[in-house]
Amino acid sequence: MKALCYCLFSLSISKTVFSQITVTTQHNDLNRTGWNSRETRLHTRNVKTGTFGMLFAKVVDDQIYVQPLVARVNIAGAGFRNVVIVATVNNTVYAFDADSVHVGNAYWQKNLSPVGARAAKNTDMTAACGAYNDFSGNMGIPGTPVIDPATNTLYVVAKSFSTGAGYQQYLHSIDISTGAEKNNSPKLITAQVTGNGDGSMGGKVNFDPWKQNQRPGLLLLNGIVYIGWASHGDCDPYHGWILGYDGITLDQKIIYNATSQGYKGGIWMAGAGLAADDLGNIYAAVGNGSVGFNNNPSDVANRSESALKLTPSGSSLTVSSFFTPNNYPALEASDLDFGVTGILLIPGTNRALAGVKDGAFYLMNRDNMGGYDASANQVIQSFAQGGNNAHNITSLTYYKGTQHEYVYTWSENTALKAFPFNRTINQFDLQNLITSSVQGPVGYNGAFLSVSSNGAVDSTAILWTSYSANGNANQATRPGILRAFSANDITKELWNSSMTPRDNPGNYAKFSCPTIANGKVYLATFSNQLIVYGLMTDYVTGLPERTRRTTLLLYPNPAKDVVKISLGEEIIKVMNVFDNSGKLVFTETKTAKGVVDLPLAGISGGLYMVEVRTDTDVFRQKLVIHK
Repeated sequence: MKALCYCLFSLSISKTVFSQITVTTQHNDLNRTGWNSRETRLHTRNVKTGTFGMLFAKVVDDQIYVQPLVARVNIAGAGFRNVVIVATVNNTVYAFDADSVHVGNAYWQKNLSPVGARAAKNTDMTAACGAYNDFSGNMGIPGTPVIDPATNTLYVVAKSFSTGAGYQQYLHSIDISTGAEKNNSPKLITAQVTGNGDGSMGGKVNFDPWKQNQRPGLLLLNGIVYIGWASHGDCDPYHGWILGYDGITLDQKIIYNATSQGYKGGIWMAGAGLAADDLGNIYAAVGNGSVGFNNNPSDVANRSESALKLTPSGSSLTVSSFFTPNNYPALEASDLDFGVTGILLIPGTNRALAGVKDGAFYLMNRDNMGGYDASANQVIQSFAQGGNNAHNITSLTYYKGTQHEYVYTWSENTALKAFPFNRTINQFDLQNLITSSVQGPVGYNGAFLSVSSNGAVDSTAILWTSYSANGNANQATRPGILRAFSANDITKELWNSSMTPRDNPGNYAKFSCPTIANGKVYLATFSNQLIVYGLMTDYVTGLPERTRRTTLLLYPNPAKDVVKISLGEEIIKVMNVFDNSGKLVFTETKTAKGVVDLPLAGISGGLYMVEVRTDTDVFRQKLVIHK
């Protein structure tokens, strides 16, 4: 009777209708808050062991550096589906079903390397600058793409090499329903500005597709796709570039160089996207390099170690406001980049926040960011959040609830912190800073954060964090961990992926923030997998039968001494059984197809999760054992 009641409860859940949320740009919006404020399924009571965990994994051909994106797409033969899109450093883009393990293969996948070319790789930098370990292999697509939902178009930049053409970077516009290139795609990326900066020839600085690293997330603003570049390991000569392309024709419309009369000035922001306000201004943080020109530190010809407010003007961007800290010579001397956090625009205010590699944070007035003042920094507020080893190589994430408003950050070698924002004075209330006691990231790479909630309801607000579980992830591949905290009180951890073996995400994906949408958490990894977490009831809801490609069948269910497993034509490699707390109680490795017996004689009665693994996918289904 208990088993029957459970099944009826599961069926009632499957009929519930939820509004579908999309995440089409890095960190959710143009303010780069990382906040999904329309998450109706996950909350602080159901994100816990036994209720929440890994649902399935999707295998890809290489490491994923980008943040996963989620769109609502009309797929031929399947109708409108939630689709999760990821890209690998092998220049391959994938579109997977976002909601169900039952659709095993990608709806489409496309490799963007030109015919006869391969993805660029880290060893390509050796001839110019020696060993380069910030990437561990391929580095074709490290920058998070952007989706235009109005035209079902994905914009992404891929970097390749061939013996004949050398190094090339292309902007691609791809139909997200089919994976096909759209008209005018791909577009070869070239650029030139007037100047005598590093690497110039004849008074011109040219874009170098070899040295320039397309690291920040792309920005789609008023029909223009904006793309930023930095370097690979400060391999000179390079510059900070922002190029803008028409979203339909892919014609180049904007060219901006941050150091046209100087050197370096890369725009990388630990993978964060260029931010934008409602008036069409763009915000970027520029790393180490030359500041000023002709002994004038305020000359905007060279604007390294700075926060920039850029206004589109003709075929370029005008620096309409900026801030450069007065210790910039020390920052430059020690390779301490400004704005490694990216720039967060606090919603409903004129405030912008950025962090620096020396541990400092600066809260700026967007309309007058502070310029440069040798005697005192002219900003709204400045503070440090850790010791000398807190480098702020992390993301800034935001939530505004019923009781409080916070910005969160978790730098390496220091604690997770929630900074309360006071709307009365439009500053942070540093006297009421909240600090978590959980052990965080170490080395030279911090945590990357996102928030989900159902509006301002504090009991639904969750802070999600991804980082290296141990060791220094800056120039090495390390195991990862995903954690969930109450966003209203970060001293309360709800769940983490190390609580049960089945939830282990594999290797941490550097600079990639978790994506939360429609009751799921999508996590990029360096284990050649996209990991999907969610409520365990989602195993039994899945897709309608008419749209399933592969279904895990268990029968009888409930079972007593043996349960039969069928996975269609898939080849079963591993069978696991987990109890309701997530403890592994049975495992068997085999290679089999068809109907396979799973023995239950040594397992007591209760509710369990059966997990079946193939070479490419993970399938799970609940099982009731009745003794």
